[in-house]
Amino acid sequence: MTLPDRAHEVVVARGVSVSFGATKALREVSITGHAGSIHAVTGENGAGKSTLMKVLAGVYQPDAGEVEINGRRVRLSGPRDALKHGVSTVFQEFTLLPNLSVAENLFLGREPRRMMMVRYGQMLKDAAALLGRIGIDLDPERPVSELSIGEQQLVEIGKGVSANASVFIFDEPTAALNKVEVDKLGQLMLQLQQEGKSIFYISHRLEEIARWCDTVTVLKDGQHVLTRPTREMTPNALVTAMVGRSIQDLFPPRAVSFGSPLVEARGLQVRADRAAIDLTLRRGEILGIAGLEGQGQRDVMRCLAGVTPPVAGEVRKAAADRDVTEAVDLGLGRTENVRRGIGFVPEDRKTEGLFLDLPIGENLSLGILAIQRALSRVRIKRDLLKALAKSLHLAATGLSQSVGSLSGGNQQKVLLGRWLTAGSNVLLIEEPTRGVDVGAKTEIYRLLRDFAGKGGGVLLTSSELMELIGLCDRILVIRNGAFVGELDGKLASEEAILNLALPGGTPSHHHAA
Repeated sequence: MTLPDRAHEVVVARGVSVSFGATKALREVSITGHAGSIHAVTGENGAGKSTLMKVLAGVYQPDAGEVEINGRRVRLSGPRDALKHGVSTVFQEFTLLPNLSVAENLFLGREPRRMMMVRYGQMLKDAAALLGRIGIDLDPERPVSELSIGEQQLVEIGKGVSANASVFIFDEPTAALNKVEVDKLGQLMLQLQQEGKSIFYISHRLEEIARWCDTVTVLKDGQHVLTRPTREMTPNALVTAMVGRSIQDLFPPRAVSFGSPLVEARGLQVRADRAAIDLTLRRGEILGIAGLEGQGQRDVMRCLAGVTPPVAGEVRKAAADRDVTEAVDLGLGRTENVRRGIGFVPEDRKTEGLFLDLPIGENLSLGILAIQRALSRVRIKRDLLKALAKSLHLAATGLSQSVGSLSGGNQQKVLLGRWLTAGSNVLLIEEPTRGVDVGAKTEIYRLLRDFAGKGGGVLLTSSELMELIGLCDRILVIRNGAFVGELDGKLASEEAILNLALPGGTPSHHHAA
């Protein structure tokens, strides 16, 4: 199937500038969206990418510059006005009404009527036809309040399709999606591309940009850096354009030596249908687990974290002040693990890790509170928390700011800080930089390396191979619940990891120990 003619310029922003008080969010930025194009807009947090898209979405009116849609200059007064001009935006903050059904949300303000009465039967029929056309398997009568984040996002996309928009803007759409939902979103975007739509895709996930986008624009400090065909940009070139330094420079130097074993797992069977595994994490070490999606890495992490008890086997751990390891009863749960010095950072920090409505100070304090015995009350010194926030380089107004208002990178720092305050000497981390911009990744890598440098141990999983290779001292590769090889971080490559991770790959003779 051939793609539509991309020569047609559907939307053009020329010389757009936006200021918020003394802050210049955009400075004379131009961008063009072509028919049948998926155009990535990337850069660090604060680069101006969301501001630029909100100009096209009618949320902000530019201080200077102009916007053209299909060759006509327009001044968009708001998102509803933008939608009338054919611009549909899927914001990070959804605009759906949770008390209404899927169908009611899809046609809100555009309901089929007869004699001023809403034709509900026709609306349900139209909604079912629309959802079927774009491959979304949802009941039109289902209340939006019952939908997952990913399903809500699909309904947001359906709203734009139902309005017959010619421009679609996706603002960090995969931040809260699982792998199946991410793949579904990709299929939908490719379908919209085939239909000749112009799509802007705001993201800092390099693998998604390479996978779906034909064009990429990089912004930095509110200014345009480059616009190029994606095929001409390597991941390293993109990172350099975004932050001014190469991928290698994002990672701190590795450790040169390691201490005694900190955690030892022997014959650990995390599920009845999985093989037993052995694992050793040493003082001063960052150890990674690599593998394809769903190969058992999550089960291993959650078993060690005390979330799910093991079927069989033994785990031993050393205290901060002694080398001898002692047996850990994982069946006692996460709280007992925290008291033993094991901190756990889950993949979904928003629903499993943080209390978004609580201030930064209280979220940081939870680590200390967890290690206090019942009826023991300790006043957590505010100056200690202030010092910690400073060492984490938190971009926040103060400890009283709510965690939910922070960027993804700063939220992740708060979660790491919680276990630093609790005196943990082992960190178990799922996806350490998911939903985090490139600049904040560097800060998180520094925090983890500093933690290990002070005698701690880090065990992490990541779906980003470059992250595993750049950050970890050793990498264990897991396949179907079993470790099939171990790689030295300094010598590892994407090819070596994938050779072990893929079915039919060659197991390494260098055992994971």
